[in-house]
Amino acid sequence: MRVRKRNGAEEMLAAHPEIVIAEPTAHKGRWHEVFGNNQPIQIEIGMGKGRFISGMAKQNPTINYIGIDMQVSVVSHALDKALAAEVDNLKLLHVDGSALTEYFAESEVDQIYLNFSDPWPKKRHIKRRLTSPDFLAVDESILKPKGEIHFKTDNQGLFEYSLASFSQYGMTLKQVWLDLHHSDFSGNVMTEYEEKFSGKGQPIYRVEAQFADKTKKVS
Repeated sequence: MRVRKRNGAEEMLAAHPEIVIAEPTAHKGRWHEVFGNNQPIQIEIGMGKGRFISGMAKQNPTINYIGIDMQVSVVSHALDKALAAEVDNLKLLHVDGSALTEYFAESEVDQIYLNFSDPWPKKRHIKRRLTSPDFLAVDESILKPKGEIHFKTDNQGLFEYSLASFSQYGMTLKQVWLDLHHSDFSGNVMTEYEEKFSGKGQPIYRVEAQFADKTKKVS
């Protein structure tokens, strides 16, 4: 998500170290200590302005959430929502989401959310898609055995590509929605983009994909 530069954004993040973790590499393998409990850890890569991740934290107090985005102005808006939510199970990282292994140890994360990721429509940019094999390999390394990716998008082409990518990687497609908002799915927390696109009548696609049990893979 691209937003206008927000004056004072960096100062805002620095003023709330209890939410915005300044040096996440120092906590690799010790995120349960940061939260002060042993609750499951779920992360969102590319959290945008934070509506989804703050809503999930409010809705599920027994799960720890970490929102990730590399744009400082975007993270500052997410911080606004985190403060308004008044939750203690949410942290934010102002970092590059493609470098997850720098911040999380092997099998440290329980679940990953990808919401309305950049579709990178040109063929020469396919490897930049967050559901491409290279990114899936990184995701699998930080997820617990049989960890899951929950993916939402309005882009049919990206969704079809992602379903194929998940399947070819050996993942199980547990559930697939071709029109989320006209289904019986409950507990959905919308993102800013989701509200915008669904308001125009566009279908929202969603999939829950599960990795194989890496502890049983043959070396």
